[in-house]
Amino acid sequence: MDEQAYLDREAGLERGLSKAQIIMIGLGGAIGTGLFMGSGIAIGYAGPGVLISYLIAALVAVIMVFSLSEMAVVHPTAGSFGTYAEIYLGPMMGFIVRYTYWIQQVLLIGSEAVAVGIYMGWWFPDTPVWMWALGSAATVVWVNTRAVHNFGSVEYWLTVIKVSAIVGFIIVGLSRIFGIVGDPVGLHNVTGLAGGFLPNGFSGVWMAVLMALFSFMGLEFVVGTASEAKDPKEAIPAALRTMAARLFLFYILALFIIVAFMPWTESGAKVVTESPFVKMFASAGIPYAAGIMNFVVATAALSAMNTSIYLGSRMLFSLARGGYAPRKLGELNAQHVPMRATIVTGVGILLAASLSILTPLAYNYLFGIVLFGGLLVWGAILVSHLRFRRRHRGADLPVQMPFFPYAQLLGLALLGAIGVTMAVDADWQVAVFAGGPWLVLIAASYFVWRRVSPSAEAG
Repeated sequence: MDEQAYLDREAGLERGLSKAQIIMIGLGGAIGTGLFMGSGIAIGYAGPGVLISYLIAALVAVIMVFSLSEMAVVHPTAGSFGTYAEIYLGPMMGFIVRYTYWIQQVLLIGSEAVAVGIYMGWWFPDTPVWMWALGSAATVVWVNTRAVHNFGSVEYWLTVIKVSAIVGFIIVGLSRIFGIVGDPVGLHNVTGLAGGFLPNGFSGVWMAVLMALFSFMGLEFVVGTASEAKDPKEAIPAALRTMAARLFLFYILALFIIVAFMPWTESGAKVVTESPFVKMFASAGIPYAAGIMNFVVATAALSAMNTSIYLGSRMLFSLARGGYAPRKLGELNAQHVPMRATIVTGVGILLAASLSILTPLAYNYLFGIVLFGGLLVWGAILVSHLRFRRRHRGADLPVQMPFFPYAQLLGLALLGAIGVTMAVDADWQVAVFAGGPWLVLIAASYFVWRRVSPSAEAG
């Protein structure tokens, strides 16, 4: 089966996403609730040295996303990196990558739906969490069954809210640190506390890399829009250039402000009122700081749900078009949207959210699949790109990643080291305990499906 046949197989989606929408979608994919609420965990590992951790993780993320962009411009398909794995690594890897990513998105969206319920409970404490979770899930499913430009518009404005909060935080933070507003905070908390810049040594920095890397997972999402971009050859590279610059601005600069503004031992945030963002805005005399940030993190969770159901439904659509899932899931509605794949993904969200609420211990093990799947997908992207370049050697590619193949090999080495660390560290072993059996299960499922469904592509 030649490469063009894979593109033709997944044809029919509407090219309705503008360049501006894709740039904002890419930016939104890089900004989740982790920056607003979860960065304190990484700071707890590394102290101020968390800046190094995020730089290392950002390096891996940039290598991955630029490698992916090369393939996306040449192959703008709905299955994105799942289809590339099928083309360059074989049908079995395409099956494994796409189903792993689909279940990863379902589990992530389920947890974000519960998070929306918790954040809304800040204003409406008497309303059950499940009602908000159900309402938010129904909303994003409805948005994703409309024409794709509606999805793009919703995600554009959700991203505007997140970006505005971060820009405001950076402006207020720098003003407080250098004394433009109030007494100068200075840099004592960065280097002057016990242990200095690296209170837990390089081991602490390395453990924080794990947290940082998972904060960046979602960057691959922007390339999944290539099949529905009006002009993927222009929009995807532009989105990636913007994303690389904003990674530094939003994550590194925001984290610098957090560790400078307060002692690193006090930066953890389990609830919105403890968030460094709230403390910073409140210190500058901004009223209703907690309410503002609660709105922002609820928006970030809703945005994560919106983007995840989009790409999850496209993965299921791609699997169906390849014969790896029921054919009905590959059908499009009048708006050229895979409605059945979207609804099935939405049902998965509700099951994941219910599991998160009713049996959190079991859900923790399932969430290990998310961690394992993240490494698997990024690793598959880099290996696919190595094969892609080999097959297209000498071709005049529209986008070319510099430092090939050394950058890709470095990225794979760092991902491998992170995988080993997860296997030996008790706090992260759930990824191995859950991911290993999942890999065996999904690989076995491939052979079963091939036997019962002759329509599955033989490659």
